[in-house]
Amino acid sequence: MSLHSVRKAFSRLPASVLAHPFVSLGVLTVLRLILAACLPVTPDEAYYWTWSRNLQASYLDHPPMVAWWIWIGTALFGDTGLGVRLTAPLAAAFGTVLTVLACRDFQAVLLRDGPFARVVNPWVVGVLLNATLALAVGATVMTPDTPLLFFMAQFLWAAGRLVRTGDLRWWLLLGVSAGLGFDSKYTMVLPVAGLGLWCLLSSQRLKQLLTPWPWLGAAIGLSLTFPVVWWNATHGWASFIRQGGRTGDWQPSRAPGYLGELLGGQIGLLTPGIFLLSVAAVIAAFRRRTDMDRLLLCLTCVPAAVFVQHALGDRVQANWPVLIYPALMCLIVLQADRRWKVAAGLGYVLWGLLLCQTTTGFLPLNRHFDVALRQGGGWPTFAENVAQQSEGAAFIASDEYALASELAFHLPDRIVLGAEPRWMLFDLPAWSCRTGWGLLIRNGRRSFPQGSPWASLGKPAGMIVRSRGGREAERYNLYRIACPIPAVPAAWLRKLPAASH
Repeated sequence: MSLHSVRKAFSRLPASVLAHPFVSLGVLTVLRLILAACLPVTPDEAYYWTWSRNLQASYLDHPPMVAWWIWIGTALFGDTGLGVRLTAPLAAAFGTVLTVLACRDFQAVLLRDGPFARVVNPWVVGVLLNATLALAVGATVMTPDTPLLFFMAQFLWAAGRLVRTGDLRWWLLLGVSAGLGFDSKYTMVLPVAGLGLWCLLSSQRLKQLLTPWPWLGAAIGLSLTFPVVWWNATHGWASFIRQGGRTGDWQPSRAPGYLGELLGGQIGLLTPGIFLLSVAAVIAAFRRRTDMDRLLLCLTCVPAAVFVQHALGDRVQANWPVLIYPALMCLIVLQADRRWKVAAGLGYVLWGLLLCQTTTGFLPLNRHFDVALRQGGGWPTFAENVAQQSEGAAFIASDEYALASELAFHLPDRIVLGAEPRWMLFDLPAWSCRTGWGLLIRNGRRSFPQGSPWASLGKPAGMIVRSRGGREAERYNLYRIACPIPAVPAAWLRKLPAASH
């Protein structure tokens, strides 16, 4: 099929249909910005916020991109919910457009190379992507998955441009996207490996490897990852060891449970209808086996295989596979399954229910079933109670990193200490208390870790319940700590940065 035929196929789509998606996406983005400003900052977000107050080349838990993005937002809107999350709705909007452009290129290649029964508006991929709970939630909170999904969309768009135009210079953008994606989350290496496998499966791509462009792209990608590698090399490879230490674990007795959790998590984050469409689209792509199908299958199945292998020995968090969702949505659109409207509609209904529950708590769920309550409920009031209970204390501390971060975010006028070894990897000021007393706070449902020096130093001083609308989100035990504190390594006690409200 000629390029003229491709243009003719797309020209049949009404102009009004192509114009409305931008308006809808704009309205959705404004709504997400409003939610970002109104919803309470979650513990993980507060932890990443502390990263942004102490910018480094990498961190123990993840690469640094999430901290850089939060730094941009807080530089514009201060240490607020909107400041922390500003770039999330914007990245979701631009990432949606990039995924749509990628899907348009994939459709064009299929039309050019062989018979293709139906052409679906490429904006359907944006409708489906935003109907997943992964993006619905991820576009209003700030996590490492937020920049990862954006750079994955950019990676997909560059791949689409490469196969449609044949211009080898697009390898350079593939390298940029891969490098910045790795700086967001280490799992970016999986779709990069999938791209490499696709090249090996095609004689045409193998010929491209004989040109300098793929290798220039690889060099750019590697250079962008250098800060993360350098940080690890100068910090005992702490982050690489933490993230890769469980690779290859094998626990056959627990594997069925882990695999079930992985499957259930994907049904939930994709939403049931889109999950079923994804399975059908993958099967159809295996049957078609075009070059375009092989590309998208490699980008999805290689990461999926790694996550399944990991689930044989350890738990796979439900959000880990979200980086393959843009490619999955493209496969659904290439399948041109008319049931996408029902699946997308169900996704938006579920998102609406989740949004209502998050903002109003209209369903009387307890903390075990209400993630929004457990993660975000009652933090400002809780911080006020902590401030009252610690009146006269020289410091407030926690040996739980997320709790310490929340306290630092909400109590800018108090000295808040992180009191565990991870803070030694931050360039934060050490702190010691010579006289007086301090208040240690920790989750009331957890016991002290084995070997914790705080177990013998703290004297119980009460409990505070964090709640929303009368429903308990979590309870915390208070411990009074007398100064000086000789049994705790001085390097542990780091003064966390304070918010400038």
